[in-house]
This record gives sequence, C-alpha cells and structure tokens, in this order.
Amino acid sequence: MMETINSDMGAILRDKAQLVDSILKTLLTEKTQIDPSLKQAMSYSLFAPGKRIRSDLVLWCCEVVDGRTNYNAEIAAAAIEMVHTYSLIHDDLPAMDDDDFRRGQPTCHKAFDEATAILAGDGLLTLAFKTLATHIAEPNLAIRLIGQLAEAAGPAGMIAGQMADLKAERTSPSVETLKSIHTKKTAKMFQCAAAMGAICGRANDKQLMCLREYGLKIGLGYQIADDILDVSASSEQLGKTAGKDSKAGKATYPALIGMGKSKQIAEKLAHEAVKTLEPFGKEAESLRQLAVALVKRTR
Repeated sequence: MMETINSDMGAILRDKAQLVDSILKTLLTEKTQIDPSLKQAMSYSLFAPGKRIRSDLVLWCCEVVDGRTNYNAEIAAAAIEMVHTYSLIHDDLPAMDDDDFRRGQPTCHKAFDEATAILAGDGLLTLAFKTLATHIAEPNLAIRLIGQLAEAAGPAGMIAGQMADLKAERTSPSVETLKSIHTKKTAKMFQCAAAMGAICGRANDKQLMCLREYGLKIGLGYQIADDILDVSASSEQLGKTAGKDSKAGKATYPALIGMGKSKQIAEKLAHEAVKTLEPFGKEAESLRQLAVALVKRTR
C-alpha cells in the first residue's frame, strides 16, 4: 500500500499504526488474569504486521472533526482493531476460508491449534467491548460506541456478510447481491470506524453522516481491490495465499464483471468518497489520499 502514496502519507500511516500498537500492548498488559497460552495466541495475531486501516480511520475522523486525536478515539481505535483481528482469526479457520497464512505469517490455528485460535478470537472480540465499557469514562459515549461496533460486527453486519459469502460459493449471484455481501462483510466495519472517530470528536449530525458515507464507500472500494489483488498479486505481496477466491468458488467482482470494470467501480467509489469530504475542506486531505490509496494498493 505504501507504494501508492507519497512519503509523507506513508510516514503518517506508520506513526498511526505504531500508536495503535502501543495502546493495544498497554491494554493487553493490564489483563494479567488472562491464561498465558491464550494471551500468547491473542498477541500473536493482534501484533502481526498489518495496515491498521480501520483503527487509523477512527483516529483520522476524530482529528477531522475535533482537530486532534483524543483518548476516547485511541480506545475506540484499539477496540475496532481487536474485533478486526478476531474476524481474521476465525475467517482463516478450516471451517471458513481455510488459509494457512495471514499478514505474512502462519495463521493462528497453524501456529497454535484450532481450539486455541477459536478461543483467541473469542477473547479479542469480548475484550473489545470490555475495553470500551471500562475505558470510556462518559457512559453515554461508551454506549454509543459499543452500539456502533456491535451493529457493524454483528449478525446484521460483518457476520451476516460472512454467512452470505459462504452461501454464495460456487454460485453466480447478481452484482447487487455481491455488493450487499461486500458491504456487510467489509464496508460496514469501515463505516463503523469512521463513525466511532466522528463520535469521539463530538461531530454534529451532518459531519457524522458525511463520514459514515465516506467510510462505507472506501470500505466497499477496499473489498473490490482485495478481489482484484487475489487475482493479480502474489502470496508474498498479499501476506496470505493468493488465488484462493477462485479456487474456493468465491463470488468476486472480477469473476462476475471482469478486471477492467472492477477497477472502474473501485476508482468511482474512491472519487465518491472524496466528494463526501467537501464540508471538511483542507482538514480532510489525509482522508482524501487514503481513499485513493486503498483502491490502488498493490498488497
């Protein structure tokens, strides 16, 4: 991804990722009551090299609204990263997508075992909500953040998308059905990240609406880019097994409409996402660059 953006933006992304890692390490260190073997598996996946896009998005959207990152946004960023990592651990299991590599290293169930991987994912999921409940001092704010994350990650959001994705294997769904799958499976979590950041920054209704729309569009563009990369990139570039979507008979944009049109749709979504940021002026420049970078990335 860093190859598609300027050096200043790349440095900002790395700084943001390091900040999120620092917060996560502090939060996990506090949990001395967790079984050491379970904590090792949770940490193994949580701190594997990743882009931290969802957590970065929380921080950026808070900054766009409030002019700075605050403590609540940092906690929200950590929580969404825990939920995202849980989803990757479970997604890689043999009963799901059955992958041996993730983020350039053996998947959790390969490094440990299936039972430990399931429990590590469960641990991260529940710890995310515990973190929001205990570290966000203002009750109403905590409730709003918990509600946003539960809705996006739950059975009407990401889990619904994963279920629909499994059911669509080796079928030829319509493009609208595929868009619905990708929206639930991926884009709603991006929308959630943007909303959580906006809420932490005390966004007004219009600001929140714009950033939610931005998050949804870049999330869908991100997933379409993933579909494209599964065909065009190597396993080394991706940090996971390339070509698995085709082998598993997954419903993807390239399979349904071809590579050229898939790229056009992804670029159109990036352009639409940038348009939603007009009310924020120059303060949203990082978010504009991010929208373009996500659909042009090579890994």
